[in-house]
Amino acid sequence: MPSIWLCHQTGIAPENAPAWLTGSETDALSRFEGPRRREYLSSRWLIRQALAGASGESPRNCRPIAGRPTASETPPGWHLTLSHSHGLSACAVGPMAGIGIDIEPRRRHPRWQNVVQRWFSPVEQAWLLKTDNPADFLTAWTLKEAWLKATGRGIANNLQTLEIRPGFELYGDRSETDWRVCSYDCEGFLVTLVYRKAETEGPQALPGIQLLSPPPDDFELDEPGRLPAVWEPVIQRAIHPKE
Repeated sequence: MPSIWLCHQTGIAPENAPAWLTGSETDALSRFEGPRRREYLSSRWLIRQALAGASGESPRNCRPIAGRPTASETPPGWHLTLSHSHGLSACAVGPMAGIGIDIEPRRRHPRWQNVVQRWFSPVEQAWLLKTDNPADFLTAWTLKEAWLKATGRGIANNLQTLEIRPGFELYGDRSETDWRVCSYDCEGFLVTLVYRKAETEGPQALPGIQLLSPPPDDFELDEPGRLPAVWEPVIQRAIHPKE
């Protein structure tokens, strides 16, 4: 079962890179300034805390593979997905490949109808524009984003690879029948996770959410505090292969 880890980003980014960053991460950090630098450091700090929480290892012994952080280098055997938006970072960790997370603040997308008309399927356009509910659009949007991350694809020309039908019946372009989705309201954000379900998981099991204290100003990897997170499931669905 995957787990979801959240933290609000710190307001300060140190001038010098923390010693625990890998060489490729240090190189990437050197290209960023201001909010983007804080966002990058917060996400790398959170990856290590999430791997530590899931595996039981010390965060100092945890790091992702080089490049796009989709899996762990140490400890081996874990798969990762990242999202960040408006000062909140999210990392989901699970034992199976095929995992994607997306977070969006509830207040975004004032002209969401334009997005639906341009990028969504005719079936999706029909019911989303009829119900005229921006919350339904935001849920649909995060579902698509998380699906693309879980299946290893970019957004270009791929938004219709997951079709969301009335009642949030989900149909994807993969033949496997073990794809699952859960979506939560948490911290003023919509948090949506797509993942492959393990055979041992019960039908009603839900990934949990841990909200961590923001990274310290020096981004040390000491064990952070865990804050109370009020979260409410929005949807829990299977993704069926497209008919």
